[in-house]
Amino acid sequence: MFGNSADSYLTVHDQGVDWADVTEGSRGVWERLDYCWLDPNRVVVRTIDSNVWGGHSGHTYTFTRRPEGTTEIDYVVVREGKNVKGRVLALLLNTVGRRSLRKAFANAVTAIEGRPHGASRFPHAHRREGISEGTASGRTSLHDR
Repeated sequence: MFGNSADSYLTVHDQGVDWADVTEGSRGVWERLDYCWLDPNRVVVRTIDSNVWGGHSGHTYTFTRRPEGTTEIDYVVVREGKNVKGRVLALLLNTVGRRSLRKAFANAVTAIEGRPHGASRFPHAHRREGISEGTASGRTSLHDR
């Protein structure tokens, strides 16, 4: 479902009703993430360890339900490299990687939409052309409206 996460890297260390401690990654890059979905309109994913990401790295998904039954998703990615490899990857994601980041997000939303009803709390997702990404030099908006 998530193209940038390989099954071989996936480890669920612990989980609760509204949180999870998970390691994910692919292609030599991994990060241990603290997922929190205590607020049903927001999922905050904080990087707690990684071989390349540090600082305030993580992901935030904010869901806005629409009266017609769709859901707008605002997705913010913050990437602060903690070493040379991380800083180079953050620079690449902030420049030439923008298109692939948008495409990966759109593909994940499409995969979630294709799941059988009842498999997700969100029956439909409205893809908004809005992804934000941060780097060690600060947050850069990738919104195309």
